[in-house]
Amino acid sequence: MSEEKSLNFLEEIIEADIASGKHTSILTRFPPEPNGYLHIGHSKSICLNFGLSARYGGKTNLRFDDTNPVTEDTEYVESIKEDIQWLGFQWADVFYASDYFEQLYGFAVQLIEKGLAYVDDSSPEQIAALKGTPTEPGKDSPFRNRGIEENLALFTAMRAGQYKDGEKVLRAKIDMASPNMHMRDPILYRIKHAHHHRTGDAWCIYPMYDFAHGQSDSIEKITHSICTLEFIPHRPLYEWCIDQLGIYPSRQYEFARLNLNYTVMSKRKLLQLVNEKHVDGWDDPRMPTISGLRRRGYTPASIRNFCDRIGVAKRDNLIDVGLLEFCIREDLNLTSKRAMAVLDPVKLIITNYEAGKVEELTSENYPDNAADTRVLPFGRELWIEQEDFMEVPAKKWFRLAPGMLVRLKSAYIVQCESFDKDDAGNVTAIYCTYIPESKSGQDSSGLTAKGTIHWVSAAHAIQAEVRLYERLFGVENPASEEGDFKSYINPDSLKVVTAYLEPSLANATAADRFQFIRKGYFCLDKMATPGYPVFNRTVTLKDAWGKIK
Repeated sequence: MSEEKSLNFLEEIIEADIASGKHTSILTRFPPEPNGYLHIGHSKSICLNFGLSARYGGKTNLRFDDTNPVTEDTEYVESIKEDIQWLGFQWADVFYASDYFEQLYGFAVQLIEKGLAYVDDSSPEQIAALKGTPTEPGKDSPFRNRGIEENLALFTAMRAGQYKDGEKVLRAKIDMASPNMHMRDPILYRIKHAHHHRTGDAWCIYPMYDFAHGQSDSIEKITHSICTLEFIPHRPLYEWCIDQLGIYPSRQYEFARLNLNYTVMSKRKLLQLVNEKHVDGWDDPRMPTISGLRRRGYTPASIRNFCDRIGVAKRDNLIDVGLLEFCIREDLNLTSKRAMAVLDPVKLIITNYEAGKVEELTSENYPDNAADTRVLPFGRELWIEQEDFMEVPAKKWFRLAPGMLVRLKSAYIVQCESFDKDDAGNVTAIYCTYIPESKSGQDSSGLTAKGTIHWVSAAHAIQAEVRLYERLFGVENPASEEGDFKSYINPDSLKVVTAYLEPSLANATAADRFQFIRKGYFCLDKMATPGYPVFNRTVTLKDAWGKIK
């Protein structure tokens, strides 16, 4: 019997809450800001929130934190919905922080009426100067002791649009000497005269995240508000607002975010890559976005498995992207169709094979499924890989070289007789003879070839653009290196080649995944057309990157 998986700390908390009767069911939420596309780091939060609610018979809301109209867009809203559903999850309800703007405004008025919030005319620089340091207390704003009626009038005027951006803010009145800098009279509302993607121009004041977050959780009656570790210092303010307003006591819990090497996770940095054309949009297959991984050929199951393997921790760490690549290899090895493709072609001519003759050979479509086969046309002229021929063979070389035998996969054994070279010394053609009695599955030749190589019929192959992707950055942690992070972009992160593919691939669809035998895992790109196939390499068969380093 397999050992039962131990509970993570969040599961322990939830089970204790249910056992004590504190909650009979749980309600979580996934609250992205619609200011960019989701990336692999978000997938951990998605899997965690939706996974916990599913495990304990609860539900998960999708709530868009749309409190900053300057950076948010409906395009991002739709992409986020698509990514969540593609990963295999479905929300109970979809909400927006903007749904609660009137209620949040009312909560702010309540704090003013209780003498716990005030309008401050100070500039951002003045507010920062009075904030103090982690070791020195802050100083009161000269506007901190305004009367309740004056604050109410000023806040009403802020909403009415009577002031310019940055001219006034609403701050909580808490403790300027608090050891927690977030509790030193934090800003609750700021003025932004900007068009909102949902509310239009109805509002010109917007709540800060720290004010909208907890109250939105409370309005929805979220039982377990799961955030990443950087929100630990924000938790006292989360609880202070809920306590002072006397509303449903949602509770915040924190876990370690997903940090992945050889990439960047900052939406701001990812937006730079897109805007400055270092990549082909948010869904460029080199990007760590979920849409980029999807376009590259990653499967929902591989990403969910990756998130499950890294687990739920209380301490940040850097996860090796090799684990993500392992998870997709593991999945595709079991599910991908097999096909032959030659990415760096050289012509192989079988001199004793009848010109014009075509045989239809068969080969398995999937591993361990001999009943599922595809037809491979075979003729006198073939394409093989340049790397499968060596003019002067090295020790333990088992592929083609003068005088050597090799098996053509699912076909015959051939022996290299000669080859042609151009003026630059490049091999342009290889001449072989074949052994008619060595046909795969019917071999009576008595010969043994130590190596097997793949091939495609030159007369029947389809030509395709194949994109060979590597890691976008050449250093492990580009965001922490000195200088501009973009200077560490790997110049070899994309190589485009013209390849020859077996004809069965003409029927490939976007849903198909293929193992190009001996070359890696591939999928059809969205740019492909019926007359112009384009394939993306999802991942190599083995971790070649580690060897390069």
